[in-house]
Amino acid sequence: MQLTRFTDLGLRAMMLLSAGEFDGQRVTTRLIAARAGASENHIAKAVSRLVELGLVEARRGRVGGLSLTDAGRTASVGALVRELEGDREVVTCDGEAPCPLLAGCRLRRALARAKEAFYAELDQYTVSDLARTTSLTVIPLAPPVIRPATAR
Repeated sequence: MQLTRFTDLGLRAMMLLSAGEFDGQRVTTRLIAARAGASENHIAKAVSRLVELGLVEARRGRVGGLSLTDAGRTASVGALVRELEGDREVVTCDGEAPCPLLAGCRLRRALARAKEAFYAELDQYTVSDLARTTSLTVIPLAPPVIRPATAR
């Protein structure tokens, strides 16, 4: 299943807010857009929807900015994707020409079950789970062995 760009940007905004990688800066849509590599307009639309869902708080003014609400910190990724994507079917069978297989087709049901399995997997994670930074152990490489050139 491929997510829309809107959902992708909403997830990125949530993860950036959760990770708190802003070094004390006031978090704005402009700052998230710069970090996510997206237009400010697209981020603003996604953030607006996240505010409507009660996952992000937006404060106006000199000390304003964006922050996650308690609901935003604990929301499952699956629930978030469901809200941002809507309950669309993976395929639609109502095109211009009627499908001759519609009466006996099991594809829509199989794809609906696959979509629910996809969401069920995402339900196991919160945005905070995915945004947590992990401590990586850096193993230094041994210096290269320099061998003297051989005379010919």
